[in-house]
Amino acid sequence: MIGRWRGNRTNRVQRTGPLAAIRTPPRAGVLSCRVLDPVNEPVAHAEFAVSDALGRKVVTGETDPFGSFLATVPAGEYRVAASAEGYTPYLASAVVAENSLASLGDVTLQVARPPELPRAGEWEIDPTHSSIAFTARHIGLARIHGRFNTFAGAARVADPMERSAMHVVIDAASIDTNVALRDQHLRSADFLDVTRFPTLEFYSDRFVHKGGARWAVTGALTLHGVTRTVTLDTEYLGLGNGVEGEVRAACRATTELHRDDFTVSWQAMLARGIAAVGPSIVIDLDVQLVPKG
Repeated sequence: MIGRWRGNRTNRVQRTGPLAAIRTPPRAGVLSCRVLDPVNEPVAHAEFAVSDALGRKVVTGETDPFGSFLATVPAGEYRVAASAEGYTPYLASAVVAENSLASLGDVTLQVARPPELPRAGEWEIDPTHSSIAFTARHIGLARIHGRFNTFAGAARVADPMERSAMHVVIDAASIDTNVALRDQHLRSADFLDVTRFPTLEFYSDRFVHKGGARWAVTGALTLHGVTRTVTLDTEYLGLGNGVEGEVRAACRATTELHRDDFTVSWQAMLARGIAAVGPSIVIDLDVQLVPKG
């Protein structure tokens, strides 16, 4: 359960001042709110979702740099959810009257308790419940979605967590975009050159807590024989239990790679003016770890 709906804090007033300039369609009104943190500072980019009585989303968006949210909606009853990274979601009900302002006023988000960290010790990636995926642009138009099917990894979880380390090895030949001819090309000397460089490797011993469930994991990525520093923007999802009762730790991570940094340039095609793959590739990881041994 996220929480419970808190009251029905709605003001039905005629709009004056700056709001008087907002023109609403017939049978519509304005819903507003300002989101603050526990020390009364505005929370910028907090996510908002306004749903009708049947649970259908009517409006979604973010607060502005001053923590404010404003939306024109059909007159009716709504449920409003506000959330931000590191805070407990806020839920409320509102009634929006025709040609009126319904204001929730100032809403304070409480700091969320971060999920429990895994115990110190040796952990390993469960490849059955993990994935390493990527997205790239194809000839500047459509997106290519792919994954690496074979990989292994281990993590040494320390106390404190910031002293942890991890090592991941990926089989380059296991690249899979669901198109056999394209996959053969990706494995060739034009791209990954898997004969000369059979693996991709990532090693990190720098874990930085960014607040809440967010971590930055910075390390060295070796791809195509070139090593560069890469930072994974990581969300730690907490601990759980598998079907056999084993403890598992889960996280999601993403980063963006620039293929020229790893000398992956497809020179033959570029010489003919064909940009077969865009300059950047987005990597998405879903990882589950289990205690080693």
